[in-house]
Amino acid sequence: MNQLSLIKKTQSLIAAGDIGGAESALVELADTEGDAALMVVLAQLPPKDILAVIREYDNSRASIINLLVTPAQFARAVVIEKKYRDLTRTHLRGMVNSVIFREDADPVEFLSAIGDLEGGAEALADYFEEKWSRVEAFARSGTFDTVEDDGEMLSEAALYGSAYAKPRIEQDEVADQDWMELAWILRYQCPDLFIEMLLVLRAKARAFEAGLSEEDGIEEDDDRVETGNTDRGKATPAARESDEESAI
Repeated sequence: MNQLSLIKKTQSLIAAGDIGGAESALVELADTEGDAALMVVLAQLPPKDILAVIREYDNSRASIINLLVTPAQFARAVVIEKKYRDLTRTHLRGMVNSVIFREDADPVEFLSAIGDLEGGAEALADYFEEKWSRVEAFARSGTFDTVEDDGEMLSEAALYGSAYAKPRIEQDEVADQDWMELAWILRYQCPDLFIEMLLVLRAKARAFEAGLSEEDGIEEDDDRVETGNTDRGKATPAARESDEESAI
């Protein structure tokens, strides 16, 4: 099967909700023609289709797609993950951890690519949403212990003033390949993006306290789908857009 035919087949499978079949077709290409051929195909797939595959990451097995996706491709996928109405953020955290912490990856390169896109800080805020109080504690005190500090949020000016403070804990102390390590890398290696993400996270917290749903005032809500369907392979945002449309 030539690459054009494979691209069309992959997109058709994704549109039909057969994410496993789409991934199998891509893996078969890598097995028969090599990783370079797969990377050529990935470069031609729209972000919405790459997202449909990599968000279904299963930590019980390695995915060659997650291992080969580039920072730019991954960033474009991450910023449109919100189109899936996944209130638990399970898929977002799983795919971010699997790609950013893969063996050959430079996390800063991936984070920088995300931060360079509109919506990148918002996507990272979604990732940290359930850990807001501990991320705030980390911004204030340099540790994730919410008991240690006084609970007062630093002003935006104070955040920038402390952006290049010396770490109180070293990366190897939080090297869990999960949210703590990602927060450490953001604060000490991408401080501007960390602050931007934290300010978005605060806005989300204020909206929650005010009783506003995440979708209030978001015009693009009609493009979203329920993850109850997507998790069962019945629907994807890709199925609701034409092949010619860009997901960004």
